[in-house]
Amino acid sequence: MIIEDGKFYFIKDDFFEIFKEYNLMENKKSGTKRPCYFCFRDKYNKEIIWFVPISTKYEKYQKIYEHKKQKQHRIYNFVFGEVVGKQSVFLIQNLFPTRENYILEKYTTENKDVEIPLRVKNKVIAYSRQVINMAERGINIPFYNIIEMKEILLKRQN
Repeated sequence: MIIEDGKFYFIKDDFFEIFKEYNLMENKKSGTKRPCYFCFRDKYNKEIIWFVPISTKYEKYQKIYEHKKQKQHRIYNFVFGEVVGKQSVFLIQNLFPTRENYILEKYTTENKDVEIPLRVKNKVIAYSRQVINMAERGINIPFYNIIEMKEILLKRQN
């Protein structure tokens, strides 16, 4: 499978088993494939693919964003946009690394790739890379140690 930056994918349950103590947003047990994740490759190590979950709980995250905005100048936790005709939120604060072998399949609608505006795609990648850079310097915005996760993935053979 060819993994494309800026597209959406589903993750295999095996991945979440490895990182169960990290409290990641796991696959739903209802049989439906959710959540899906926006992805892009690591800038320096192409084996690593960064995944950003999306949510349709737009109002919930808008309130959190507004509250944070009163306290901080720059907020990298969220990017708001539209996905498949729905107001959605890219949860940068929940971003995590993975590798190709943990990707189940691409998220499509009517056998077509899900597309988002280039402006939103670029903002999600830019904010995510900023958060990754901050994490490398010890400033953690994500709810778990993404640098530690990346190191674990690189040490694993599969």
